[in-house]
Amino acid sequence: MKKKRTSSPKLETLVPDEVKRKEMLSRLYQGDPILGEGGIFTEMLQAFVNAALEGEIDHHLNGGDLSGQKNRRNGHTHKLVRSVAGPLEVKTPRDRQGDHEPKLIKKWERELGTGLDEIILSLYARGQSVEDVRYQLQQLYGVEVSAGAISAVTDQVWNEIVEWQQRPLSGCYPVVYLDAVVFKVREDGRVINKAIYTIYGVNAEGERDILGLYLNETEGSRQWGLILEDIKRRGVEEVFFFCVDGLKGFKEVIQTVFPRSIVQRCVVHMIRSSTRFVSDKDIKALCADLRKVYTSANREQASIALEAFGQRWDGQYKEVRQKWAENWDELMAFMDYQEDIRRMIYTTNPVEALHRVMRKVTKTKGAWNSDKALLKQLYLTLQYTEKSWKRNAYNWKVIQRELIDQFGEPYSRWLEI
Repeated sequence: MKKKRTSSPKLETLVPDEVKRKEMLSRLYQGDPILGEGGIFTEMLQAFVNAALEGEIDHHLNGGDLSGQKNRRNGHTHKLVRSVAGPLEVKTPRDRQGDHEPKLIKKWERELGTGLDEIILSLYARGQSVEDVRYQLQQLYGVEVSAGAISAVTDQVWNEIVEWQQRPLSGCYPVVYLDAVVFKVREDGRVINKAIYTIYGVNAEGERDILGLYLNETEGSRQWGLILEDIKRRGVEEVFFFCVDGLKGFKEVIQTVFPRSIVQRCVVHMIRSSTRFVSDKDIKALCADLRKVYTSANREQASIALEAFGQRWDGQYKEVRQKWAENWDELMAFMDYQEDIRRMIYTTNPVEALHRVMRKVTKTKGAWNSDKALLKQLYLTLQYTEKSWKRNAYNWKVIQRELIDQFGEPYSRWLEI
């Protein structure tokens, strides 16, 4: 005699009746948790998932009509599944032929498709360590996730990082900012400094973007040369302005790779470095006189202002004027252009602001366990803070007109018609 099969629960029976609703309301007033293990909603979700899995095998077995069929049910597989509502005890029905493939939660899956991976990546991107992420998931969602599982989730973005780093670039970036920022990484049992080289550019349509992040032990002009060769290989043909700090040999390396480019040394950096040893009582007046130099109408007036500066300050701080005179051409390159371009290229502040975004979410971190861990966190951080740095350049239409006037076809041929 064939054993009568118990019918699977119908989804509509999962809607709470009046008695169940009163019980749920009573639990709410008692302060029972809504999510997490034993949570009110978690129990409902668990029942819904198991009912859906029963419905899937019913459909696989022709609606549950087993007469004349060789294939039939063959018990259940029990497993604990993660979800944002908390852990779920899932009973996946099996069939005798073993060809049933559940769709809601596949055979080897341990997570209900509710975006838990996205939550892990979001927390990690905001500077949380693996242990911090574990704690947050437990506190907020009642979900126990191992450190290994979290690392596995964050490792999923590595191929994406590699593709992003090797992606083709636009042919023309009128302005490119170059700068490096230092982070600490554990290597061979010790903590060492590693430099992240950042290339932050503005394309022909005025859109800001990060062309790449490159990691090396120290910042040097030779390494910058290799990086510039890489962006050239990826498609960059024209850069009109490179905005840089005072790294020795920077201009020579840049013009070896991009010989037609104009190198603008950051005026703000120069002010900081040249006034480092100025007395506190003199710093305000001295900087006011320096301001007359870099806010002049043109190079000639700037030269006159620097001479006047020397007459007043050379007796006490002759090294300041000398330093400006030695780097005059690179400091005054922006003087050959109108106000909007001047404002855009006279400083590397845009890329420094980008580095502040990185620092903000990583400031509590002592050191990263590897280069890969550092790059993962920085990449995710930039993805989740994109609105703060990936925006169009200010007053770009005005700048475009001057770029066309100044550079002509080398610029205009890259414009979208």
